[in-house]
Amino acid sequence: MRARSQGGFTLLEVVVAFMVLALTVTTIFQIFSTGLSRSGDLEAYSEALAVAQTKLAVVGVEEPLKEGATNGETDDRRYKWSVTVGRHEEIAEGQTTIPPATYSMYRVDARVNWRTSDGRDREISLSTLTLGPRT
Repeated sequence: MRARSQGGFTLLEVVVAFMVLALTVTTIFQIFSTGLSRSGDLEAYSEALAVAQTKLAVVGVEEPLKEGATNGETDDRRYKWSVTVGRHEEIAEGQTTIPPATYSMYRVDARVNWRTSDGRDREISLSTLTLGPRT
């Protein structure tokens, strides 16, 4: 007489299947977690970029353009910013002095610092040249 084999899985097959499932689920959660973290960092970067662009845009508009540095932080205290304005002297090749003019070229640097969700310090810096009255 022959013994009939019964259908089904052995205990070892079930344990291995659960291990594979657990590893797969863990990997998927890590991928989503990293993606969410990165999207938060990208949002912070975009906000810092907007702060820097705003600071560059208001230089010489809201108050007269003058050499020096100013700094501060946003209302929510997440971003610290600094703006530096300095004269930008450009001398043409073969020229020893800059001819007198009514306007001067100024270099404006805006720098924004913030801390990411994982505690790293980040910084973005933007620069532009603008015309202002010669002083």
